[in-house]
Amino acid sequence: MAQTGLVGPAMTIGEVAARSGVATSALRFYEEQGLIASERTDSGHRRYPRTVLRLVAFIVFAQKVGLSLEEIRSQLAKLPRNRAPERADWARLSGSWTKRIEERIAELERMKSTLSECIGCGCLSLDRCQLANPADRAARRGAGPRYWIQSNR
Repeated sequence: MAQTGLVGPAMTIGEVAARSGVATSALRFYEEQGLIASERTDSGHRRYPRTVLRLVAFIVFAQKVGLSLEEIRSQLAKLPRNRAPERADWARLSGSWTKRIEERIAELERMKSTLSECIGCGCLSLDRCQLANPADRAARRGAGPRYWIQSNR
């Protein structure tokens, strides 16, 4: 007898991988991390409810936005357990990401605008760069990419 998930027949891990575009190893990892859940058949095979496809899509998108697994777990915990998440549920979760996305875009724009400057000369060494860092004055500010760190704050 076929198992059923929330809204339709349950899916195998291979079916979820094929439909979501996410490797089976990643799905197992998401399950180990408590981000998605499956039931086991009598023979021990995983069966996922069809709603897992939405959760996997959410996880992939959240990772692209830059959320950590802990942040994703926290966001998923806010979703209803007794029904499939709906558009309003997703909108409520993702609404707070706008600022994070805008900050990431600004960071990438800064990187893009300085890329040809920093790599263009070919030295690839901030301590020797006479243009951006004469006499290694960045070292006086501390360790690491000081110009970059300070421009992000």
